[in-house]
Amino acid sequence: MGMNVGSSSGSGEPEVMMDVNTTPLIDVMLVLLVMLIITIPIQLHTINLDMPPPTSTPPDKEPEVHEVMIDFDGTIYWDAQALANIDAVNAKMQEVGAMPISDQPELHIKPNKLVDYGVVAAVMASAQRNNVKKMGMVGNEQYVK
Repeated sequence: MGMNVGSSSGSGEPEVMMDVNTTPLIDVMLVLLVMLIITIPIQLHTINLDMPPPTSTPPDKEPEVHEVMIDFDGTIYWDAQALANIDAVNAKMQEVGAMPISDQPELHIKPNKLVDYGVVAAVMASAQRNNVKKMGMVGNEQYVK
């Protein structure tokens, strides 16, 4: 194994190096990449909600509340009474959605920690399809751990 220290010709001058120095090119590309990352706007995944207008007057009466509990096996309970299937949930949601918005009861949806998300999404979609406006998720503290 040998090392090429100089040219093999007897002229005494070193050979001209024909390689391109890529270090400045890489530095410029990294600066451009950082500038591109900084200038790209942050993508926000927003959901538009129909929120009620703010009011400073207290309500005349306490709102009626229905608790919709979803058990770990997908069984849906409306005020502690088991509903047979999603059609029964749709019927209940139609009853609530047919009322004027000011008279609609609140729906507190309380899913179990182990329930399949598809069941929860089906209940929430049913509420949305049937024009239920007063709906909220309850019991979210179980997901903190």
